[in-house]
Amino acid sequence: MTTREISRAAEVLARGGTVVYPTETVYGIGASVFIPRAVERVFEIKGRPRGMPLSVAVASFEMMGEIARIDDGDLPLLRRVLPGPVTFLVERGPKLPDLVTAGSELVGIRFPDHPAALELIALSGPITSTSANLSGLPPPASLAELDGEIRKNVDLVLDGGRSRYGLPSTLVDLAERKVIRKGAGMERLEGLL
Repeated sequence: MTTREISRAAEVLARGGTVVYPTETVYGIGASVFIPRAVERVFEIKGRPRGMPLSVAVASFEMMGEIARIDDGDLPLLRRVLPGPVTFLVERGPKLPDLVTAGSELVGIRFPDHPAALELIALSGPITSTSANLSGLPPPASLAELDGEIRKNVDLVLDGGRSRYGLPSTLVDLAERKVIRKGAGMERLEGLL
């Protein structure tokens, strides 16, 4: 995948479009978290109930601080695990639209360990981090596994080859130091929680 393709994807996101993008876990559907109609589109494309929050992908700890409230005491743990295949449930920041979190005061933050994903997010700002599947179906680890409906309904698809893990990220409630969903990256948390 070229820098030019990634720049094009960032332009699509800036215009309120949707992009299927690779991560180290599975492929995701990205939309700018600050463009409500783009976020709506992600729910529509996936057939996802509006009451189910979307996680947010960031490309730096600074970007994380723009959309979430991170306690200084939590930073050492986050820095040991991220970037990586773990989503942390944290208190959302005031800038993040309700639509993204389905009204919850918490948000799942994903800081992927994938060069193309990081380049895309660095260019476009925080984007939705939800697997590129129809709600309830298995997430794709490669474009060969991407549902035709999803492919047809997004504005652009980036091909990053097969995902390293092929499993969704592990989800951790940071305040409670508790694993909510086991997935990729579980071994990174051994002894840290």
